[in-house]
Amino acid sequence: MTTELEKQQNGELYDAHDPIFKQYKDEANQFLMAYNQTPYDQAAKRRQLLEHSLGSIGKNVTVGTPFLCDFARNIHLGDKISINMNCSFMDSGEIWIDGETMIAPNVQIYTGTHPVPLSQRLNEQWDEHPEQHFVKTRSLPVHIKHGCWIGGGVIILPGVTIGEGTVIGAGSVVTKDIPDYVVAVGNPCHVLRKIKE
Repeated sequence: MTTELEKQQNGELYDAHDPIFKQYKDEANQFLMAYNQTPYDQAAKRRQLLEHSLGSIGKNVTVGTPFLCDFARNIHLGDKISINMNCSFMDSGEIWIDGETMIAPNVQIYTGTHPVPLSQRLNEQWDEHPEQHFVKTRSLPVHIKHGCWIGGGVIILPGVTIGEGTVIGAGSVVTKDIPDYVVAVGNPCHVLRKIKE
């Protein structure tokens, strides 16, 4: 029988209130309480907390506070990454951020999604199993490739890949994949122009 964790990892609908996910959230909350209360000048302690809790982390990475995430364990950061303050990474699915990327303040990255039709979104087993989530969830990975600049207040939706060297303008809502080496802006985010290196 397929576990809820296996369903989640395979991009299938799953119960987000399964005990394994509650455990992951508890662990992430412990990390966030410690990390967000650790002063900026205590770089070694902050680094230790990140290494212990994130899925993977490269060299020369800074993550500003306050910082929010769902599991922490599904966040993977390359080398030379700057994540500014007040970012929210809802990492029920994996979030990959490749090296030499800048993430401005107030960026939100979502990997969790739900079916659009109400009849498909609701958990038909909930009356018999109220410990489950009343809606069904699916997690889709997000990948920000090497050398990107994600502007302030950008929202990145589940399943999106942002191409290498691309700049996403402040306040954009990224609903679909964006190619390499472009400036993209708006809601929904669209390519404004190519970048000439």
